[in-house]
Amino acid sequence: MTAIARPETPINARDDPPTFDEVYAAHYTNLAVQLYAYFGDRQEAQDVAQEAFCRALARWNSIAGYDDPVAWIRRVAWNLAVSRWRRARTALNFLSRQRPAEPQTAGPDPSRVALLAALATLPPVQRRAIVLHYLADLPVAEIAARERVAEGTVRSWLSRGRAALAIKLKGVSL
Repeated sequence: MTAIARPETPINARDDPPTFDEVYAAHYTNLAVQLYAYFGDRQEAQDVAQEAFCRALARWNSIAGYDDPVAWIRRVAWNLAVSRWRRARTALNFLSRQRPAEPQTAGPDPSRVALLAALATLPPVQRRAIVLHYLADLPVAEIAARERVAEGTVRSWLSRGRAALAIKLKGVSL
């Protein structure tokens, strides 16, 4: 008995279940286009299609045995799309109930801006010493331990830093 050569059969007409790669290659673009028509946003459509295929991959051993595994993937994608649409609608409804404008807050005080600009001009070790001592209220001994230097070195950094800041901030009221 000779074997009869069968022509190429479509994915869903074969006896063995299709592989995930075959289904993905054959149906991803079509599903993304359908979702694009729904969302009007290509990236959102691709994300939802990708998520549906990811969920299918995790369960592929059972889904591959379905009569139409693509129908399962399509249903999951549409469920995800509707869920995203509902979340977006809920968020928009929430936002529409909020105050129309956020209260305005004053910008930083000019003296604070001047201080930050002056601190930025100091060498890093002096700047750290000034910030840790005067803004973080750390004692000289703790700064010395952190920086692994002698306490006298930290006092020197503080002294030099204060002198440099005094010159930079001359005429600025703090």
